[in-house]
Amino acid sequence: MAKSSVLGYPRIGADREWKKALEAFWAGKLEESEFHNQLQKIRLDHLRKQQEKGIDIIPVNDFSYYDHILDTATMFGIIPKRFSYEGGVVPLSVYYGIARGTKDATASEMTKWFNTNYHYIVPELDGAAPTITENRPLIAYREAKEKLGIEGRPVIVGPLTFLKLSKGYDVSETDVWLKRLLPLYVQILQELAFEGVQWVQIDEPILVTKLSEDDRKRLKIIYDTFAAKAPNLNIMLQTYFESVENYSDIVQLPVKGIGLDFVHGLSGNISSIKTYGFPEDKVLGAGVIDGRGIWKASLREKLVLLKELAGVVTTDKLIVQTSCSLLHVPVTVKNEAKLLPELKNALAFADEKLDEIALLTKAVSSGESTITDELEKSESVLQSLKQSDERNRNDVQKAVATISAQHPVRSLPFAERHTAQQKKWQLPLFPTTTIGSFPQSVEVRKARQSWRKGEWNNEQYADYIRKQIDLWIKLQEEIGLDVLVHGEFERTDMVEFFGEKLAGFAFTQYGWVQSYGSRCVKPPIIFGDVAFEEAMTVEETKYAQTKTARPVKGMLTGPITIMNWSFVREDITREQIAYQLAYALRQEVEALEQAGIGMIQVDEPAVREGLPLKEEDQAEYLAWAVKAFRMTTCTVHDTTQIHTHMCYCEFHDMIDSIEAMDADVISIETSRSHGELIHSFELNTYKLGIGLGVYDIHSPRVPQVEEMTSMIERALRVLDPNLFWINPDCGLKTRGVEETVDSLRNMVKATQIAREKHTLTV
Repeated sequence: MAKSSVLGYPRIGADREWKKALEAFWAGKLEESEFHNQLQKIRLDHLRKQQEKGIDIIPVNDFSYYDHILDTATMFGIIPKRFSYEGGVVPLSVYYGIARGTKDATASEMTKWFNTNYHYIVPELDGAAPTITENRPLIAYREAKEKLGIEGRPVIVGPLTFLKLSKGYDVSETDVWLKRLLPLYVQILQELAFEGVQWVQIDEPILVTKLSEDDRKRLKIIYDTFAAKAPNLNIMLQTYFESVENYSDIVQLPVKGIGLDFVHGLSGNISSIKTYGFPEDKVLGAGVIDGRGIWKASLREKLVLLKELAGVVTTDKLIVQTSCSLLHVPVTVKNEAKLLPELKNALAFADEKLDEIALLTKAVSSGESTITDELEKSESVLQSLKQSDERNRNDVQKAVATISAQHPVRSLPFAERHTAQQKKWQLPLFPTTTIGSFPQSVEVRKARQSWRKGEWNNEQYADYIRKQIDLWIKLQEEIGLDVLVHGEFERTDMVEFFGEKLAGFAFTQYGWVQSYGSRCVKPPIIFGDVAFEEAMTVEETKYAQTKTARPVKGMLTGPITIMNWSFVREDITREQIAYQLAYALRQEVEALEQAGIGMIQVDEPAVREGLPLKEEDQAEYLAWAVKAFRMTTCTVHDTTQIHTHMCYCEFHDMIDSIEAMDADVISIETSRSHGELIHSFELNTYKLGIGLGVYDIHSPRVPQVEEMTSMIERALRVLDPNLFWINPDCGLKTRGVEETVDSLRNMVKATQIAREKHTLTV
């Protein structure tokens, strides 16, 4: 009999109960004991749901108080010295300090989890003395067994993945660190085995990336050690997000099971199995249900795949499971009452994917005839969506085909544009600006809710937004910023706002997913052809410009970010979706310019996270991503200054592509990893306008002038002062008013110091 499993379940709850508990605790509204009680209830409810849905193998220790990589680091006592950790179980004050920063200590770096929109906290190994603070997988296993009678499968991030995702050590020290960590992993596993745990899931997603020969040797050492030290424990070596590299070596490792992604890594993993086979003594975890997408599976197609796999392994050694953790999808479609029926019927969130797993497992074990009705229904709903008017707009398809066949390029090269723009704008050395958004207070959110509920009419809401713009234009002038923004008070989310105004999008009411910490986002669904309908940002930006003589930037989200931060349709390529978005956004850029807005920022913070994990696929993706950006921005006048914003993204890997975007100014989120980025510029020359974020907006602390001055000076060692801008790391929507104003005042003071120092030398 085949078994069913998932690799992890969303933490946040159907109504974001987890998020609300975290934020109440941080705000001092929830005592620590009650906080633990609330999170335990959420955790047990999630386990119970999987149990009731008929999932055979349920993961435990996939739940987190913030982030699973942070959990692993703190379990091993890997705490940066600046947090004054004194040993023992890591207090929540230290745990959350690492994630969010404190008054006296900056937070640890946060970056993307492979090519997803989930962010993890980067472990800092420098100066750490690893030790086991508590056996988290064991605690989670005991809780599930004692409270619910569940024989759970503990989940732990594998040593190689953990090391490869950490910082604060030289590559030459890798083996030294492995020797420090390996005994701790062994102790964790031995304690699990002693407890009677049958299976443990060790996640090694790093195995889908290209590894060095040394890393492949380390992998063998790791799992040989585990097999020798915990011989009675069954290890499921789990991979996801792509097909594994070095398949023939990995299947020979001394583990009892191997989990493979047969959704995003389908072609590569199937090819490897056909070429090398699969060991008879191992269990195959077949990730056939997409853990990252939101569309119902074609159950018939999945059964064809599972039959093919059943020809390689016997049914009793086959586990039908998700391709990765369900962390990346919303909880349930059940509560979505406002979606078009043909769309809602075609969706499957986490709970619906549990049903799909259970159905497929039943069919594999007992025959297709046991799920005949479900097979027919899954095909019917997918076909209905395929034939919908929204997916068959000939006007959009023809226009995009014509434009995408052209080579998008500005009429003058950057150097000539820069001269014309400087003549027009007369900006000082080191112009200051922000990324776009300002704090959205409780009052701002309440006003939006009143408008959405119909309690306010359009004019009442527009008047409220204009008053917010008035306030913040005045504040920006008082602070001394050179290039202003209108503040984006009318926007809920930088993707959702545009999706609501473009054709081809749909929005859920409860489709939240975790982005980082308690930050949850509700990704739009691109389910049809994308089309521009009317100007989206002109009214507020034009109004803001009437309130100041200083330039006000128009603010848009770029095509690649909208795509990567949305759930997208699967019937056309992502490249085609990007070009549809670019064509629609180009019309908005042109509308802003026609309204007299001469600086326009098209943000692309998510370019990196869409980068394929396979090196051989990356150049093609970057080529069409750059093309989509240029399609959006290439038609403006030479004196119109195009800005963009990106998050830190291993700059040296993408510098050619970023330059090829040909934005006049790029701002980059860097404050948590400033030194690494500066090093990138030591190795690579960047010849366009650039602003490196000089303070971290994800932390509530107000940075001192000296901190920002130091960052500015480090950047100016390798960047052209005449092309250098000064700005915060990212948008300021989530920050408080007082801290925002104080931080920006300090930023302007740091800029004035830099100007005084460098004016005579430029």
